[in-house]
Formats: sequence, C-alpha cells, structure tokens
Amino acid sequence: MKDQLHMAAQYLAAAGISFLDKKDDDSHTNAGFNTDNGCLETHPLSNNGDLLSLNFRDFSLEWTSNDGKISFNLDGATHEDVLKWLKETSKNQLNKEYHYDLHYDMPYKMKGAAVFRKDDESELADLTHLRILAEHSLEHIVEHYKLHTSIRVWPHHFDTGIYTGLNDSEITIGLGLAIPDTLSHDHYLYISGYKDGKLIETSSFNKLSKGEWKNDGFKGAVLPVGDLKEEEWNIFFKEAIEQFKKS
Repeated sequence: MKDQLHMAAQYLAAAGISFLDKKDDDSHTNAGFNTDNGCLETHPLSNNGDLLSLNFRDFSLEWTSNDGKISFNLDGATHEDVLKWLKETSKNQLNKEYHYDLHYDMPYKMKGAAVFRKDDESELADLTHLRILAEHSLEHIVEHYKLHTSIRVWPHHFDTGIYTGLNDSEITIGLGLAIPDTLSHDHYLYISGYKDGKLIETSSFNKLSKGEWKNDGFKGAVLPVGDLKEEEWNIFFKEAIEQFKKS
C-alpha cells in the first residue's frame, strides 16, 4: 500500500503543477497532511477553496471546494481512469486543464492500464497513523524551538518534513519522516544540519540515546520508526538538534 499511496500522491503534485504558480523550490507541488480526516491535501487551487486530496483511510481521491466534495474510489481504478476523472473534474470545477506531467523521475512508473488495489486495510491504518505521528512530533519541534516553517509532504520522496533555520544560529536543519530506502528497510526518522550551505559532518558527534549518526553519503541521524512512541520521536529530534547547535 505504501507504494500505491506514493504513486497516488503524484496526482496531487500534478495538480499543483497544473494550477499553481511555479515556485523555485518546487513547493507548489507539496502537500499538507490533515490529521483530522487522514487526507493529504494540495495547496488551495482557487479562490473557491478547491483542494485535491488523497484520503489515506478510504484510499480515494477527493475534490473539495466551498460547493461540496466529489470522491473517486481508487480501488480497482486504472491510471487512465484516474486521469479521466481528474481532467473532467478540473474542467467542471476550475474550467482549467489538468496535466499529468511530472518533472522528476519516480522509482516506479504509472502505466495507463496499471490498477490500484486496496489490498490491506490494516496497512492503510498503520500508514495513516505514521503520518499523524509525524505531524504531531514535528508540530512539537516547531513549537519547542519557535521555528517559522510549515510541515509538508514532498511528493517525490514522499517524506513528511520541515526545512528551516534555527533561531539565533547559523544552522539550518532538515528533519522528518522518510519512507523505506537504502538507509532503512523501515520508515525512519531523519535529520541533517547545514552551515554555510554545506552539510555538517557528524563523525565527532556524541552517540544518541536512540538512532545513529551517518556520515557516509547521507550526513545526519536516522532512527527506524518501528513501534516508537511520539515522545521517543521528540527525544531523537531534540538530541540531534542540540548537537547541531553546538557545531
């Protein structure tokens, strides 16, 4: 289900590309996770409150506006079916053309006849819970350090994260929740620090109570999520941030 959600999130990114002004940092393509309804949501696409959302719990796409909500069930739908619905809905709601034209490569390709399958509802529930935990933990970090940033999900790597400068410091940090890749077979927490535009070396940093420092390729700290509690997420991020502040 993880890969299918990742692929479905690209429909939201394409909506940002189709309907929003381009940003140099690609932030027009990112999305926010709504912890109340379990939906990944685009930026507003119009002055009428239009949003395209991916409902993690129902495995559906939702187009909402001040006029109401239209849903599309992904289970059993092909890529072509989804594009047909998106093109028709955007034309009706915005009178604009939806284009599925990504400017980055994905680890897997969506072919026209590829079919979405709601194979495992318990996995969907677990993945929803992970995103909610990520939002809550990062909200805690933002509040604790009084950071001026927003928590976003970036469609390319499908991480929930923040990237911001630390107050009264020359240090910039990037941290969040990442999906499994070469660094971890499980979803994992990550954090890196930057100074003068360069990644900060971590080889001399003190050992963390949970997680480990990496300094080969990726420079920063990682911690597989497993069954960690939210407080353990917060401790990991805080311990790492405090060491970056001293660097």
